Amino acid sequence: MKIKGDFRCHLFALVLIFVGFQVSVHGRLLSVSKPDPDDAAATARWLVSQNNWGVLNTISSDLGGAPFGNVVSFSDGLPDEGHGIPYFYLTTLDPTARNALSDQRSSLTISEYPIGTCGKKDPENPSCAKITLTGKLKLVDEKSKEADFARNALFSKHPEMKGWPKGHNFQFFTLDIEDIFLIDWFGGPKPLTVDQYLHPKTYKLAFTL
Repeated sequence: MKIKGDFRCHLFALVLIFVGFQVSVHGRLLSVSKPDPDDAAATARWLVSQNNWGVLNTISSDLGGAPFGNVVSFSDGLPDEGHGIPYFYLTTLDPTARNALSDQRSSLTISEYPIGTCGKKDPENPSCAKITLTGKLKLVDEKSKEADFARNALFSKHPEMKGWPKGHNFQFFTLDIEDIFLIDWFGGPKPLTVDQYLHPKTYKLAFTL
């Protein structure tokens, strides 16, 4: 019985190590605690930094201007070094990139739920934070320093992207944020300007391990 018990303990430890490795690879730094709900800017930056996918909404050029939502991977910087501005690696074989090249108006919606810190709460519960960044989805100049930043940010959190087919013409896009909708507690959306989001006063404190 003791041998079986020891084996189960070792197996459980290996599972924890594997899970921890996956979390690190994908930028899910769960050792970083969630900021206080009263600090809207820090919470918003935490949400964007800790997530690696969301729903990107564009104006459909194929559906008569109807909104089109698509699950996409993104990154706002190296793990635990997020800058708040999301970057994407998209192909025009997909409607999202084609839509953006025709009409840049877009929004990115991100939930706290995939991070794993909402417990048994429903994703729509106001205390399970969610954010929508609205603005313009723009193509990044592939020869610019911004493209180098986007490449490092995305490939560090999504290493599979490095091997995506070259012939599919993947390109870097970024969301030029114009408006922020954040709910992280009861009482409706938190007032938060783009400047407050990009320059949070407690950002470094909120991300201290």
